[in-house]
Amino acid sequence: MPPETSPFTRVLLPAAFVAACLAMAAEPLAQPALLFICKPLTTLLLIAWAWPRGRPSPPEGARRHWLRIGLMLSLVGDVALLWPERGFLPGLVSFLLAHLAYIVAFTRGHRLAARPLPFAAYALIAAAVLSQLWPSVPAPLRLPVLVYVAALACMAAQAASVWLEQRGTPSALWAGRAAVGGALFMLSDATLATNKFAQPLPMAGVWILSTYWLAQAFIAASLRRAEQAPPQPEALEGPRAAPGPRA
Repeated sequence: MPPETSPFTRVLLPAAFVAACLAMAAEPLAQPALLFICKPLTTLLLIAWAWPRGRPSPPEGARRHWLRIGLMLSLVGDVALLWPERGFLPGLVSFLLAHLAYIVAFTRGHRLAARPLPFAAYALIAAAVLSQLWPSVPAPLRLPVLVYVAALACMAAQAASVWLEQRGTPSALWAGRAAVGGALFMLSDATLATNKFAQPLPMAGVWILSTYWLAQAFIAASLRRAEQAPPQPEALEGPRAAPGPRA
């Protein structure tokens, strides 16, 4: 019988939601301490919620390993960006490495760019966003921003490519969650970049953080819980006939 989700695990996602709401309320309430406490706390709770997900057998074991690395690198980036000016470049590098980890995760058992359409679509989106922001990006940051956007678009496109490969299979739901997470990450970072380099947006922190944490939650939820493991081939064939009454 598969293990049940522990009561502790069941409270982690609601706790992350509460912490996220408090972090997003920090700016309207003029309480920066809320952000400093609740922003990393939210990501820590998402990591704890994601940690038991996935199975150790390949390829999901490797995917789980790299998704965990991506989440932990994201936590480093979250902390760095608590200082928006001094921490911007370290945060950018941390999230760049997180997206590279996610790309590795989404290529475990799947070829990179097996479906080219998402890559073309995300390349167009990334080019459109960069074309609007490029004149406002400081010269020393242009190369890091360009590399980051390329990695982010590749991550989102690979997640969508895996989903297209899996359509019509029992794994489509899980792959679809990763694809939604990739799209939300693009939206979050496009909002962040517009707010930083182009013009301040109303309630920017709420939109940036809400889409960011939804993205991370969807990516983490692309790993099955242990009790959601797909049935083994024997189970798909139905019960075998056996002599005597069933126990």
